[in-house]
Amino acid sequence: MKKFFVVLTLLIFATVALTGCGGGDKTATSDAGNEQEKFKVAFIYVGPVGDAGWTYAHDKGRQYLEKEIPNVKTTFVESVPENMADAERVLEQLVQEGNKVIFATSFGYMDAVIKVAKRHPDVIFMHCSGYKTEKNAGTYFGRDYQARYLAGIVAGKNSKSGDLGYVAAMPIPEVIRGINAYTLGARSVNPNATVKVVWTNTWFDPAKEKEAGKSLIEQGVDVMAQHQDTPGPVQAAADAGKLALGYNSDMRNFAPDAVLTGPVWNWGPYYVEVVKSVMDNTWTNEQYWGPLKDGIIDLGPYGPMVTKDVKDLVASKRQEIIDGRLEVFNGPLKDNAGKERVPAGKVMTDKEMLEFNWFVEGVIGEIPKK
Repeated sequence: MKKFFVVLTLLIFATVALTGCGGGDKTATSDAGNEQEKFKVAFIYVGPVGDAGWTYAHDKGRQYLEKEIPNVKTTFVESVPENMADAERVLEQLVQEGNKVIFATSFGYMDAVIKVAKRHPDVIFMHCSGYKTEKNAGTYFGRDYQARYLAGIVAGKNSKSGDLGYVAAMPIPEVIRGINAYTLGARSVNPNATVKVVWTNTWFDPAKEKEAGKSLIEQGVDVMAQHQDTPGPVQAAADAGKLALGYNSDMRNFAPDAVLTGPVWNWGPYYVEVVKSVMDNTWTNEQYWGPLKDGIIDLGPYGPMVTKDVKDLVASKRQEIIDGRLEVFNGPLKDNAGKERVPAGKVMTDKEMLEFNWFVEGVIGEIPKK
């Protein structure tokens, strides 16, 4: 009898154990199946998601995409260097992981995107701020120069001296175009305003960018602007009791007494649009350059020091841009050496703006040679 109960107990234990293992396998398979059913989308970032600027804004867009399309599973790789070896390796890795759409979010990834896209025609690649395309690779950006012009108006109206500063990242057309638009905006309300430029040759280097801001303050500027991925320049302005304009995202929390406003990105709706088009097979390899009216770029919230009359003026000019009544790069335009570059009555073409390699009148500084 004792042996019978021992055997019976062992049989019951074995049955329970086998049932438990079977249930576990079924659950694991089901989860894996659900995961495989997800439409995979990947992002590569030039900086960390916590940079409070460029990469942070893109990652907010990624999160928005997942929220709006529950069947989408996203992943990202941050701080990927802008060289062929690293960018190509990461892009290839993301392809092998089964991603069907890959967003490369910095200019320096362009050639790697094209190279990898040619190897994988069944994957869609989207490159931010570039100009090269393939059958399965498009480009996207926003007309940030429109928001830069409006930011220049705010700066020109709030500067007591007319001496403005600009901490610039890389000497590429995107950055040069923004400096020029900002200068034109400032000079539209203060014809004698000047913009001093300091280059860092970095996208993400908080200490270096803050030091660049300090150097501009030492040169006498009283309003700081930036094309950088961190709040370093606005913090330098705040430390010196000066005013500043942020970029990429709302930077008021980092310098509440200094930040007037600044151009901010809203990538989420565009990411949703692209992914939906891929999922329903309507995607085309367009070169999207979205204006203010699309909402992909705009001015961020104002600081308390911005007066109502300035807000009203900016709102009026913003509407003129949206309606097409105000073109930022409308001639006559001279460069900062006095040479006429755009004659009266002519508006710069997209191609010309995308190839900007000269400063407008009012900019103090030089464009480094590559």
